[in-house]
Amino acid sequence: MAEGGQLKSIGIVDALEADIRSGRVPPGTRLPPQRAIAEALGVDLTTVTRAFNEARRRGLIDAKVGSGTFVRRLAEGGGAELYAVPAVDLSLNIPPQPAAAGLRHLIPDTIAELLSSEEGMLHLRYQESTGSIPDRAAGAMWLGARIKSVKPSSVLLASGAQSALFAVCDCLVKPGEAIAAGLVTYPGLSAIARQRGYVLEPVAMDEDGIIPESFEERCRLAAPKALYLVPAIDNPTTATLPEARRQSIVTIARRHGVAIIEDDPYSSLLRDAPVSFADLAPELTWHIETLSKCATPALRIAYVLVPSDAHALRFAGLLRAMNLMAPPLNAALASRWITTGRLDDIRNAIRDEAVARQAIARSLLGRFAYAADPHGHHLWLTMPPYWRAAELANHAERAGFAVVPSSAFAVSGSHPEAVRISLGVAADREQLYQALKLLSELLGQPVPPSKAIV
Repeated sequence: MAEGGQLKSIGIVDALEADIRSGRVPPGTRLPPQRAIAEALGVDLTTVTRAFNEARRRGLIDAKVGSGTFVRRLAEGGGAELYAVPAVDLSLNIPPQPAAAGLRHLIPDTIAELLSSEEGMLHLRYQESTGSIPDRAAGAMWLGARIKSVKPSSVLLASGAQSALFAVCDCLVKPGEAIAAGLVTYPGLSAIARQRGYVLEPVAMDEDGIIPESFEERCRLAAPKALYLVPAIDNPTTATLPEARRQSIVTIARRHGVAIIEDDPYSSLLRDAPVSFADLAPELTWHIETLSKCATPALRIAYVLVPSDAHALRFAGLLRAMNLMAPPLNAALASRWITTGRLDDIRNAIRDEAVARQAIARSLLGRFAYAADPHGHHLWLTMPPYWRAAELANHAERAGFAVVPSSAFAVSGSHPEAVRISLGVAADREQLYQALKLLSELLGQPVPPSKAIV
């Protein structure tokens, strides 16, 4: 990142703040487009984008999609309220929401359709903790696109994958016992382990995911009760386990009596997903599949395929104690989308948008080492030798965007120097392009000096 551009962007923000505080630019003023400002000031667009990001961080301006950027009202006492999050968040791993998915209108339209009859009003009542029979049947239909033998009686609804994962772990593991997981893994598992007193045992990984020989070693040394994995487009590494490696993992799990927790939010985004662990080892596998990554996290719906009806009873009791039931109106909405094929349409639109955003990332970050799946909406970027992941995350935040360092995913003290970059939160491709351009500039420079502490 050029120092001159940084100084110019701060100068632009300082001048804007002075004009706002003096009343020269009143609240509600619509600012000119960034390109127009760049031309008027004789600076490049990146400098103005950086200035807008800093102005948002200071709480001076706010953007309204489709309307433009406006000056915010100052808080009482003359101070501006600071934003709690960066202007462009590349840290939150949610799917993009392209217009082609139609969620803005599809959600209220489907809800209105569901509630248009007396029968539909039943969706506003309490329901079984396992989910209603029609909703479990719809869940089995959704899972059945990727898993061969799915019975509705073995499918349960949970209020999101995190609730499901908590309950599955509670079914399988006691405090003080171990769960094997990749050297870097989903932070939600680490949070559960801290809360319940589980021991996480790290399994070595390569570009294809967890290494079977390392898993077997963990089994011999630590006797884990379960193996946790994200089998496709892993979070954070983006690896998809090849079928041969899945077969090896199943053989080892059977030999040592280890349950498999298959947290699988991304397989539906793949055009040709490998065989599921739920098919390879149905007697061992607890399969969790949320709609948060292929539709929207706002639904709070996850489907859980358990190994047997006996397991379903135990799991249902835990769900009842934790949150009583999945939100029934949301569950009915998801069921309607599944049975009408609309969920496939939404998933396809998100997948297509992910492909386009990955192409933008490749055009700007291709000179650096990173892993990605073309159908996924995050990537795993290895640090150049002159950067450390935590330092990059810190400097990125100062520049107006956020990434997640590898330490946030680490199961042990040892972890690669890498960051996860999420491509879905950016409002559109242009905003993503500008954020990744800043990231590329930052990565291309030696570590900038920190401010002196006085």
